[in-house]
Amino acid sequence: MRFFTALIFSVLFVSCTSKYDAYKKIPDYITKADASDKAYFEAYDKTLKLWDVAFEELYIPTTDGVAHVIVSGPENAEPVVLLHGMNASSTMWYPNIEALSSNHRVYAIDFILEPGKSYLYTDLDSVDHVIDWYQEVLFALDLDRFDLIGASRGGWLAVNLALDNQKSIKSMILLSPAQTFTWIKPSMDLFKNIATLLSSKEKQIAQSLESMSSNVPNISDAYLEQYYIATEKDSVNQFMSSMQPFSNKELKSLQMPVLVLIGDDDMINEKRTVEIANMLPKGKGEVIRNAGHFLSIDQAEVVNAKMLGFLE
Repeated sequence: MRFFTALIFSVLFVSCTSKYDAYKKIPDYITKADASDKAYFEAYDKTLKLWDVAFEELYIPTTDGVAHVIVSGPENAEPVVLLHGMNASSTMWYPNIEALSSNHRVYAIDFILEPGKSYLYTDLDSVDHVIDWYQEVLFALDLDRFDLIGASRGGWLAVNLALDNQKSIKSMILLSPAQTFTWIKPSMDLFKNIATLLSSKEKQIAQSLESMSSNVPNISDAYLEQYYIATEKDSVNQFMSSMQPFSNKELKSLQMPVLVLIGDDDMINEKRTVEIANMLPKGKGEVIRNAGHFLSIDQAEVVNAKMLGFLE
């Protein structure tokens, strides 16, 4: 009933205007933001300048809040939906967006429970509730069939979304999906992250970046500034305990083509991830050399080529 009501609301909201026009007004929570939020939004916009493609920002009203979506690429091209990693926001796709949007219409959605430009009104009390929110956003965007790309936690959410509605998803790409195929196993990087928990926030973030990326200096300064602010802000991470690997039965029920890429220095995944991916009905797993968990940044050209080849 909740989702049905939202669908009626969305239809009424856009019935008197052209596609997406009703979603282009910048909301008050951005134009009248307090000092802390304003600093983050300014850093977000600074990172967006790294997108070497034309784009538009949409603010879609939903039952639970406002969904911020960045849209780029040819208007009539095949749609691709992007789900970013934890605290990364949609700006994390800056090394990939030019390639992805060259021949696709790309929709990058800011997760409503994390720093970004989406805005939460009410609590989302379960993973099912989160998936309902995504379905509501996709309905408002009028996306019946699309390719889906998820990174890290976005990969875990992508699989949840696929299991909820397989008919809508043509294919799926998972970039170092977190807690999706295997548990995160103890490692030196993990122990180092734990050891810095009593250190300053700055040291914690620096250590986290060192463990997640094989080439931190390659990350844009503008994005790092935004990432630092995002990490210092409070995220609503009540679903961390719900993030556990899917069962073999669930994974093997995925009938769409699935590409899984992990880095050879990936703290979150291991070789077993690729082995499981290759056992899916239409699955393929690969390891990207000289890349960490942030493989879409560490080896952007290689990852872009893999994604485009798969989508084509």
